[in-house]
Amino acid sequence: MRFRSTRPETALLPAPAVPDSMRAVVFDDPGSTEVLRTAEVPVPTPVLSEVLVRVVAAGVNPIDAKTRAGRGLSVAIEQSPCVLGLDVSGVVVRTPFDAHPFPVGTEVYGMAAVPRTPGAYAEYAVVPTLSLARKPSSLSHVEAAGVPVAALTAWGVIVETALAHQGQRILVHAGGGGVGHFAVQFATYFGAHVIATGSGRTLDWLSELGAAQVVDYTSERFEDVVEPVDVVVDLVGNVADDTGTRSLDVIKPGGLLIEVPTGAWPGFREAAAARGIRSTDYKTIPDGGALATIARLLDSGAVRVYVDRVFDLSDAAAAHAELERGHTRGKIVLHVSDD
Repeated sequence: MRFRSTRPETALLPAPAVPDSMRAVVFDDPGSTEVLRTAEVPVPTPVLSEVLVRVVAAGVNPIDAKTRAGRGLSVAIEQSPCVLGLDVSGVVVRTPFDAHPFPVGTEVYGMAAVPRTPGAYAEYAVVPTLSLARKPSSLSHVEAAGVPVAALTAWGVIVETALAHQGQRILVHAGGGGVGHFAVQFATYFGAHVIATGSGRTLDWLSELGAAQVVDYTSERFEDVVEPVDVVVDLVGNVADDTGTRSLDVIKPGGLLIEVPTGAWPGFREAAAARGIRSTDYKTIPDGGALATIARLLDSGAVRVYVDRVFDLSDAAAAHAELERGHTRGKIVLHVSDD
């Protein structure tokens, strides 16, 4: 990470006025989408290396809905009301020191530390410096807000765990979703032969993203039409038609199963080991350095983000309902404020 010069020609912009309170979407107790409400809450105070960001847009992720419903990250919620929202894109308004790498006025994107701190379903959010990167210049804030969690998960799975490379065969389940559409693109970019499962309007689109083979899971059993693969990226698990267990039938001996959704297949390790297959789960790492690399790929056009629907912040309940209906192509994003 490079720090800014403190020479006069790069003088800092004055910090804008920040109100004491802000509009946010909160919930007091876990439940259905109806527990989400708009409220006035205090603007969070950054400490240590945290940055205060004026939020322009916030991504909506399955982990948000799980946490709202009492699963996901809810075990770590220590006080109510809780503000959700890991994905954030916005503008820096407070920094911890003068020569900070993201000075006041910098457009950034990254991951808030929900629920340790209030999230991005609000007009302001505190974000750790190491969880931030400069926003891709070619993307709007709404587009950028759809990137962090999904792209970092895909990056960790495809690049850092599967070690995607030329000649490797990778099967990605739910390739049309938030994580899936990045996983397909990253694996293709690094030379792997990618097979993706999907349905409906995602099928042709997955081919456009780089998948060499697309399987419509509503009309075909993937294990009947897919030749053996080196890696399965399972974004479904056994909660839908035993997708995880069936995946073992297409993995080569010594191959790798990466199980992403928490709790979607509790016995995957034992089942994989019994078949001579390596396995691991995966949790997203909020890595600003990786986000900076992903930003370069986005700006170059090598990778793209797809935002399926945009809701206003006050319509967060409707956004959660849409997410939970399934079949979202790419990401759902909340518009919080103007650029």
